[in-house]
Amino acid sequence: MTPPPRAIRLETARLVLRPTEPADIDRAFAIRQNWNVARNLSSARFPPDRRHMAEWFTTHAAEWAAGTAYRFAILADGNMIGIIDISDIADGTGELGYWLDEVVWGQGFAAEAGAAVVRFAFTDGGLTTIIAGHAADNLASGRVLQKLGFGAAGERLVMSKSRGEEIVQRRYRLGRTDVA
Repeated sequence: MTPPPRAIRLETARLVLRPTEPADIDRAFAIRQNWNVARNLSSARFPPDRRHMAEWFTTHAAEWAAGTAYRFAILADGNMIGIIDISDIADGTGELGYWLDEVVWGQGFAAEAGAAVVRFAFTDGGLTTIIAGHAADNLASGRVLQKLGFGAAGERLVMSKSRGEEIVQRRYRLGRTDVA
């Protein structure tokens, strides 16, 4: 059984990951107002809608309690720099997703946070498989997933809400037995 959200705090060399809170909405909204961030998220609206984002945040605690999603705020030096989550959890499988403020791109934070969340998902979350995807033109995200040990699992067309068009999404898979 997964511990309650308040009991969770994942720490890495440079980051603290904790369950999202309603107080995170303003910072998350500010990060998602950046087109370069939003364009890489297939289910994100652009420009973001504050009411919609607030409604999304209100579902996080219930998702956690139901074991259907684990959503973390990523903190560096006490400042929220992004969100990382395992969502759509069912039958031992969940989907990894993340988005970070553009000012911290290229510093290894996505891979660092990803490694902590993958460990959590396989141990505390009891998952056996994690899937992930990225827009085909977002090569940096593909490198993050490969660094985490994910293997290629094909491509598919998905509707990108932010771009308003179908895009090619590259898919990846990581099994608990694949992690050293």
